[in-house]
Amino acid sequence: MKNLKSLIKQQADDLFPKILEYRRTIHQNPELSFAEEKTGIYIKGILDQLGIMNTHGWAGHGVVGIINPEKAEKGVVGIRADIDALPIFEENVVDYKSENEGVMHACGHDAHAASLLGAAHILSNMKEEIDGCIKLIFQPGEEKLPGGASIMIKEGVLENPRPDIVLGQHVHPPLEVGKVGIKGGPYMASADEIFLTVIGKGGHGALPELCIDPILIASHVVTGLQQIISRNAQPAIPSVLTFGKIYSDGGATNVIPDRVFLEGTFRTMNEAWRKKAHSLIHKNIEGIITGMGGTYELDIKVGYPALRNDENVSHFVKKGMIDFLGEDAVVDLPLRMTSEDFSFYSQASKTCFYRLGTGNKLKGITSSVHTPTFNIDENALKVGMGLQAFLAIQYLSDRPEK
Repeated sequence: MKNLKSLIKQQADDLFPKILEYRRTIHQNPELSFAEEKTGIYIKGILDQLGIMNTHGWAGHGVVGIINPEKAEKGVVGIRADIDALPIFEENVVDYKSENEGVMHACGHDAHAASLLGAAHILSNMKEEIDGCIKLIFQPGEEKLPGGASIMIKEGVLENPRPDIVLGQHVHPPLEVGKVGIKGGPYMASADEIFLTVIGKGGHGALPELCIDPILIASHVVTGLQQIISRNAQPAIPSVLTFGKIYSDGGATNVIPDRVFLEGTFRTMNEAWRKKAHSLIHKNIEGIITGMGGTYELDIKVGYPALRNDENVSHFVKKGMIDFLGEDAVVDLPLRMTSEDFSFYSQASKTCFYRLGTGNKLKGITSSVHTPTFNIDENALKVGMGLQAFLAIQYLSDRPEK
């Protein structure tokens, strides 16, 4: 399409005030995972105004819009944005500060939704020239198990029509506004939660021979389980086993408690090793605790799988990024041991999950996600909406995966 880049960039500039309003409205009215009722209705209303066919109620409050459904046989691009917020008290002093006390868009999902709404505007304006179909996926519940992505996939979001590829975009404060980041292949880790109760026999701290000390047992569990990573995992497979919370049901300087509770996470990049590690965690815990005279209760909550970007789709996206923004604006990213429920799409489709630079050191916009002072340089919305529209149109024009 002639002058596609300039056409899209001009539209992004023209739309910026409207998309800025979308972002601030969503930011000011955050809703927790699977409770995004008003957010879903707001998004649906905008799609209705644009004349974009849509359905509402996916995984509770998700919205799916379809542009050019009659052209689905020529190709389909899915673009996903998450819409839920976090249980965090916002500390930013801004006109659009959260009005829902204790809830905040501290992970940029307001920017994700606004960017996709901006892309929806652009794509709707250009739909006659687009040689295929685009599926707009506004997904709830990214921040809470089992993840809105897994539910929407079970409900059929990747069917009727089935996307050839699914793209996901996420804010990234370490990248300055105007830049984007990408990594093909394995990118983000799986995430499982470990909840362990060590049961002993409490008593006087001066009479340990009459007790079964769950604190001592718990300390052996924490150190012993690290051998699963150092002696069982292949060194080439990134793995992390961390306990972030340990507490007892009592105890004092001279009192041994009855129970100790441990909470942690296990993460890796390999699904086969992930399953084996779960078995090893069970066996090691049983051996350590029963060997020291205690008993236990263990619950491993299986979370999001590892996220793997399709190499061919990632190559296409990186080329599109360079075409749209210039080579200096595109950064190669390292592996991340954090997790994202976009990984469910990557298990079921050809995907690419990339990063949108939102930081600005000169403006003091440097806070990390999931913090009370997180914010974005809102100029990133121009890049976010424009790039999504550009990649979708380019893919349907070139169809590199066909």
